[in-house]
Amino acid sequence: MTNDMEITRMNFRRSLACLFVIFALPISLCALAQERLPEYRLGAGDTIKITVFQNPDLTVETRVTENGTITFPLVGVIRIGGMTVGAAEQTIARALQSGGFLKQAQVNILVTQNVSNQVSVLGLVNHPGRFPLVTFNTRISEMIATAGGIAGNGADVVILTGTRGGRPFRKEIDIAGMFLNNQPNEDILVTGGDVIYVPQQPTYYIYGEVQHPGFYRIQRGMTVRQALAEGGGPTPRGTERGLGLYRRGAGGKVESLTPDLDSLVQPDDVFYVKESLF
Repeated sequence: MTNDMEITRMNFRRSLACLFVIFALPISLCALAQERLPEYRLGAGDTIKITVFQNPDLTVETRVTENGTITFPLVGVIRIGGMTVGAAEQTIARALQSGGFLKQAQVNILVTQNVSNQVSVLGLVNHPGRFPLVTFNTRISEMIATAGGIAGNGADVVILTGTRGGRPFRKEIDIAGMFLNNQPNEDILVTGGDVIYVPQQPTYYIYGEVQHPGFYRIQRGMTVRQALAEGGGPTPRGTERGLGLYRRGAGGKVESLTPDLDSLVQPDDVFYVKESLF
């Protein structure tokens, strides 16, 4: 009986340990994700509200100057440009304490207007321009949404350029594929000074004996057969068997090909629907 009770206690302890791991793991992962978020740094043009605990007379709303300084009551000019919010709070607190104005200063800074950290969204979006980073963990999809979303003739793949770790950074990101293929890791964080460029969606051209000659967007996974159908198909005088393709090769030379109707269309392909001989 004693052995059975001991075994029961051991199993109970193991169950508690497993439950602790199960509940602690998501918390640990969330904490790790938060630690990796880049800290916002104050810059020229930012408007901040400074409050000091139990000292309402020291509440100030001010703007960071071009040389990264502010003027604060009692202590005068303080340089906080380039600092994180936490570091700026400590700098002001130390100035108040070292000047003998307060023994234990508790300073809080709220960024009310973010001007120094902006991201440019250019190209084929509905509202191109420069936009401030409202939060410290803004992602590329959110910045595109801020710019009104990708325009009708904009590409699915956008280009992000900027600086990471003091080095030039460039990445092509498939925005549509990010959601269609469940790739949240591609929705990366943007930082101040980044540029997002949305190019034109790749197109193909079709002419000859086709119902609606012209140029069309290349849809995701589009085949030659679908491209021909997009142009309305051959006229009564045309034929699919007489379909020709002009495609630029790797060396830049244009080649004349006979395409497979189930092959994929490539950017700048030119299709020619020939007239039927019979």
